[in-house]
Amino acid sequence: MSETIQYIIRFLAGADIPENELQRIGYTSDVTEYPKYSIVIQPSDFFDANVYGTKESLPSLPLKIWEEVPILFGEPVIEKVDNTLVLKADIVAGTYFLISRYEEMIRKDVRDTHGRFPGKESLPYRAGFIDRPIIEEWGTLFRQVLRDAGFTIPETEKKIQKIYLTHDVDQMAHFRNIRGMLGGFLRGIRWPKEGQKALRSFFGNLKYDPWYTFPFLYKLDTGLINVLGNERCETISFFRAGGGKTREDKPVSNLLLPDYKTLINYTKRKNITIGLHSSYLAGKNPEVIKSEKQKLDKITNKISTYNRHHFLGSREPVDMQALVDVGITDDFTMGYADMAGFRLGTCRPVKWINPETQKLSELLLHGLTIMDSSLSDKRYMYMNAHEAFHYCEQLINTVEGYNGELVLLWHNTSVEKRPDSYHRKLYRDIILLLQKK
Repeated sequence: MSETIQYIIRFLAGADIPENELQRIGYTSDVTEYPKYSIVIQPSDFFDANVYGTKESLPSLPLKIWEEVPILFGEPVIEKVDNTLVLKADIVAGTYFLISRYEEMIRKDVRDTHGRFPGKESLPYRAGFIDRPIIEEWGTLFRQVLRDAGFTIPETEKKIQKIYLTHDVDQMAHFRNIRGMLGGFLRGIRWPKEGQKALRSFFGNLKYDPWYTFPFLYKLDTGLINVLGNERCETISFFRAGGGKTREDKPVSNLLLPDYKTLINYTKRKNITIGLHSSYLAGKNPEVIKSEKQKLDKITNKISTYNRHHFLGSREPVDMQALVDVGITDDFTMGYADMAGFRLGTCRPVKWINPETQKLSELLLHGLTIMDSSLSDKRYMYMNAHEAFHYCEQLINTVEGYNGELVLLWHNTSVEKRPDSYHRKLYRDIILLLQKK
């Protein structure tokens, strides 16, 4: 547990704090240990053996406030004991609670129809800070306390550290199979243009399919990369290489079909990273992730190290171990389908902590900041175009203010040219906004 605690303290204090100064920060309630440290964060009872893992360990609402920032555990008090500053707000336990998805382990009875923990049930949403990276706010306050104690803490630059432009290939094309074409043809009886599109796509080139919007997406993505550089911006396309028999995994992604080969080769030519889109089935049965990754790696002739679960279906926090076991280094699943914001309470990548063992891993979790359907779906936030852009702008500015990373997910199907969808224009507007960052 000591390694996990030290990692969290450094995460709060900042990567730029020297190791010798980090050793001056303690996490103990033993008063006899205080003289060893310049600053002590006083633990709450969260990690106590008779509390941890029980429902009594969950924070109570309303939360207490430290300098206008909610805290999950402890008291918003700083006092001096001899020469040591003692912070009684247990921001270590609070950070652990959020980045480990501890709440989801305890509240196993709370799941949606897909077995996922809903964003609107989460503490960040119920306490009103889902749109705030609360860990960064704690870190800002904590760094000021360190300065007051004589630590040399530089001001952090206000800049988006990294932007990930990601696309999940759930359905590559609309009318390129018999079933899709016949459906479009029959709808064409009522809407002639639909039938025309179906026939043109099925009998013509892949580029005529309305869902084959990857050239549009990749062009915008490449334009942003050209402005910001490869170090600050990366595009990832996540491909499914398996799945079960449920409708959520349909249509089956047969990556050996010519259309998929065309897309994979096009993606590689554009120097776009290919990641594993582990299936809906894999969300329920993580042991199948291994075979899906092996299949994707064989077909693409590349070793995939990035993952995102289909339907954002990483159901249990401990299931992350399956990703570690097969060599995944970075996961991009951590967003709520029903709510854009900061699921992990941070806008920085963070190492996965197994809440059952309390052990730190090397798997990096990248919080999903904004997904297209979260904004517009009637079941979720149900925003109009104006509301969606301004909410996205707010989140982007927040990430910039904390020198964090931004992860966007736009599906190829959402940017189809349709009068009843704003996502094509919204994505273009967001890219233009990011070019100024």
